[in-house]
Amino acid sequence: MMKLNLLSCDALRLDRRAISKCIAEISNNMNESFSNELTTILLEADVVAVKMEDKNAGFALRALRN
Repeated sequence: MMKLNLLSCDALRLDRRAISKCIAEISNNMNESFSNELTTILLEADVVAVKMEDKNAGFALRALRN
């Protein structure tokens, strides 16, 4: 199991829906409602911790780069 700490999002044009979708895709068993809540927390400049399986690490890191 791998834990990511998401510290901030400094995109010029924030797309809340895309951020929420990305969080849901990289995490273990997270529903859309919870990923929306975590997106709000992240955009308010608080740290968000996301757990994911090691086998998904490569995919998750590529998704976060975009």
